Amino acid sequence: MIEKARIRSFKDLDVYMNAHAAAILVLKEILPKLPKEEKDDLCDQLRRSVKAVPRLIAEGYAKRHQAKGFQKYLDDAQGESNETQAGLEQCRDAYGKYMDLSVCEKLIDTYDKISRQLYNLSLAWNKFYEKRSYASEVRIT
Repeated sequence: MIEKARIRSFKDLDVYMNAHAAAILVLKEILPKLPKEEKDDLCDQLRRSVKAVPRLIAEGYAKRHQAKGFQKYLDDAQGESNETQAGLEQCRDAYGKYMDLSVCEKLIDTYDKISRQLYNLSLAWNKFYEKRSYASEVRIT
């Protein structure tokens, strides 16, 4: 049996590590290559959404003791991840001549994976929290 590493911090979550690394890549490799007319629109929105994903995971982890606290932040992070994916697809389709399309495609795939990881973490968290709540109810009776 493969033993999983303990989660001691939000930094130990695979989804956080993936989101952080992907955000840095978008900030360094995609945004600077967008044309000037997109600096105040697509670039600005993409900058906010890529930064939001790891931040929401980190903030939500701090609220993991609340029944719905972590869940809300995971849902919000998934929304930002989906928004980032859509923004990257717009970059690819409208401004592909300005950037390395292989990097853009890799990032689109990465954000698709991040969204799936967030969804699966959300499901797992609900199951864990339900078991924990059930166990405490059984001990009370």
